[in-house]
Amino acid sequence: MGKKYVYVWNKNRVEGNSKMKDILGGKGANLAEMASLGLPVPPGFTISTEVCKYYWDNGRKFPEDLKSVVEEAMTELENVTGKKFGDNKNPLLVSVRSGAAVSMPGMMDTILNLGLNDESVEGLAKLTNNERFAWDSYRRFIQMFGDVALGIAHEKFEEALNEVKREKGVKQDLELDANDLKKVVELYKKLYKEEGKEFPQDPMKQLWIAIEAVFGSWNNPRAIKYRQINEMDKQGLLGTAVNVVAMVFGNMGEDSGTGVAFTRDPNTGEKKYYGEFLTNAQGEDVVAGIRTPKSLDELKSINPKTYNQLLEVMDKLEKHFRDMQDIEFTVEKGQLYMLQTRSGKRTAAAAVKIAVDMVKEGLISKQEAVMRVKPADIEKLLHPIFDSEELKNAQYIGKGLPASPGAATGKIVFSADDAEKLAKDGEKVILARPETSPEDVGGMNVAEGILTSRGGMTSHAAVVARGMGKTAVVGAEDIVIDLKNKVIKSNGVELKEGDWISIDGNEGKVYAGKIKTVRPEGLAGDISVLLEYADEVSVLGVRANADIPRDAKVAREFGAQGIGLCRTEHMFFGPERINKMRTMIVSKTEEQRKAALEQLLPFQRSDFKGLFEEMEGFSVTIRLLDPPLHEFVPESDEQIKEVAKMIGISEEELRSTVKDLEEFNPMMGHRGVRLAITYPEIAEMQTKAIILAAIDMIKEGKKVQPEIMIPLVGNVKELTILKESVKRIADELIKENNVDLEYKIGTMIEVPRACVVADQIGAEADFFSFGTNDLTQLGLGFSRDDYGKFIGDYIEKGIYEKDPFQQIDREGVGRLIKLALDGGRSTNPKLKVGICGEHGGDPDSIEFAHLVGLDYVSCSPYRVPVARLAAAQAAVNYKRGKTVNY
Repeated sequence: MGKKYVYVWNKNRVEGNSKMKDILGGKGANLAEMASLGLPVPPGFTISTEVCKYYWDNGRKFPEDLKSVVEEAMTELENVTGKKFGDNKNPLLVSVRSGAAVSMPGMMDTILNLGLNDESVEGLAKLTNNERFAWDSYRRFIQMFGDVALGIAHEKFEEALNEVKREKGVKQDLELDANDLKKVVELYKKLYKEEGKEFPQDPMKQLWIAIEAVFGSWNNPRAIKYRQINEMDKQGLLGTAVNVVAMVFGNMGEDSGTGVAFTRDPNTGEKKYYGEFLTNAQGEDVVAGIRTPKSLDELKSINPKTYNQLLEVMDKLEKHFRDMQDIEFTVEKGQLYMLQTRSGKRTAAAAVKIAVDMVKEGLISKQEAVMRVKPADIEKLLHPIFDSEELKNAQYIGKGLPASPGAATGKIVFSADDAEKLAKDGEKVILARPETSPEDVGGMNVAEGILTSRGGMTSHAAVVARGMGKTAVVGAEDIVIDLKNKVIKSNGVELKEGDWISIDGNEGKVYAGKIKTVRPEGLAGDISVLLEYADEVSVLGVRANADIPRDAKVAREFGAQGIGLCRTEHMFFGPERINKMRTMIVSKTEEQRKAALEQLLPFQRSDFKGLFEEMEGFSVTIRLLDPPLHEFVPESDEQIKEVAKMIGISEEELRSTVKDLEEFNPMMGHRGVRLAITYPEIAEMQTKAIILAAIDMIKEGKKVQPEIMIPLVGNVKELTILKESVKRIADELIKENNVDLEYKIGTMIEVPRACVVADQIGAEADFFSFGTNDLTQLGLGFSRDDYGKFIGDYIEKGIYEKDPFQQIDREGVGRLIKLALDGGRSTNPKLKVGICGEHGGDPDSIEFAHLVGLDYVSCSPYRVPVARLAAAQAAVNYKRGKTVNY
């Protein structure tokens, strides 16, 4: 006996069940399951997804023994129904329907009423004593067969149908009688001839053409696109199954009908029946919108018995499958039949509510609940979105990278200063720049959103915007942002400073004009409960990247368990601080630098104390100064003139300093630990500020866990030199103040060499934090600010599956992380390890962090809820220590 390709279900036997979706597809598996439950399901059989794979792998040919097996299944179907396929007096009609393992609604093909021909339609009319029904079924079959199997445009059939309706002077299909429908059939046959096609009168020939059409639809353009959009190809799907099901008819009169129903409201998640139905109709009428359906509630008054039976079935299905069900049903002469059930698609809000409610109802566990909601759904619920009605009429002008989620609308400004001025006057603004720099942070902070024409997903604009919870679209290269003339040009549209613009950070789209935004509910109610479940399940901790107390406060509200990265460079750009920083930079001696830094010390101490207060009792990892000094100096002639006067030096001297600080490749230049090696007084001042702020907390009776992180270490000697200095200063201050304070000293792993010598570095460090933005940049040799020009081509050609700055490149960067992790823990088993790059908020990267055994991830405050859910899902799916799929 060969491989099994066909599985039957009927009142005598059932060969499949709901756990066989990979082989039977979702539709076939659930039809078999419903039959096993004794529910009213029309009999039929499923040709497996393995046949689909065979068909496409073998030049669109079927397995040799498939024909005989299908014929045997048709014979069994005839015996069960008491009807004969192709018979002129009592014909068996079937539907031929697609069904993949994962639901792809409307993407593949279905044909109803198959088996009718010029003779059997007459027999069906006599058998049912309903001539109109028979010809209505026939015209539907001819249309669907021509459209789906033979490629005749659906619109051409509709035009023929409308021609008869115009001639009769009616608007609805229902108003056509049997004679009218006979005319429709003749017009349809004429259309076949005009298209050079033949309508087969042999039912068995019809069946095989239909089966091949359904298998063929697996690779139609819309199905391929749907799988790409929903990332289904990586799920190892074999293809679609084909379900051949005995027809039941909803178009037999007013006591018949068809409908779609949900066991809960798919929009809100509310526990109430939801659906629509049509009397005297077949399934495609509901889906296609040909007629306006009635509310499911109206079925109660039309047919109370059927309505009550339907509710009983719906309740049974939801309890059995333990999820909200989307069902299709038909009523034939008062008899209910179930045609399909599947887990229903739902909105983000409904997904959360249903998951939480079902835990409370005892239907599912907390682990199952966290798996029922996508991390992206949580993100949608926390960021503003555009009003759907207004968006329909919006003027689209271009697209960039969706760098930070949400929707924002405001008046265009081209400088951070202008943003701050207008925002102070109560204006909503969008800051538009070719690319932002740290000096723009004030304007970014007050803007509703940020738009740049350059940069990638980890550019300055993207990283800072996500940290601030600001909507951002970056790298919109087709949009010209002209700073000189203060205009934006794109797709023939020109917008001036002060004009309204709207940006969608979820999709990267940009629109001219003002579009209303709607902010969803915050982290409360059902979302809060679901994330509490997630925290119970998770193994991986979730921290936040936060530089100011306000962001730390947001992070705690969103459930962060500490700060994984405080970027101290952002603290120096305040108006009362920047010139003190510049004075330090232009100083010629160590004493002068120390004097300037001493003026910055109180500010830093206050900054760190604010973070410690918001994160009381949790770890706060503070990165010592990372960027090169050139980022703090003025650029334009006007700025140089103004700054030179403020700090009391000549313009020439300041220009000379600016020129001296220029670097050919600042990313690989004088920054991070290298800066601290040359100018140790900077790190010394920051160490004092951190420890003094922590001592202030202790003296107030509060708990504090400071972690001092030295960035960009690639050689263990860099770490030992800085560690000695940090430890000396910290221990002296602790002793002077007579307090008991524990602190940690660690490093940011972002240089590939550090991964190779991690055993040496681990012996000296209390913790590692992977700066995956720079590790990706240096590991791949891709500039974070320029890679946007070519990464689309790389992804399209399959060189990388995803943007490596958004999702960890497991094969390359992932192996570096694993190498560093193993090396570090080989010399320091207690080494605490996390990720603080932008990957810390990406679900796939979080799964990787869980798999390799990291302790935590750190992300922007507004992605903390997403990370909490993703960490829980990783824990449910995988045990720690499982071999990583590189």
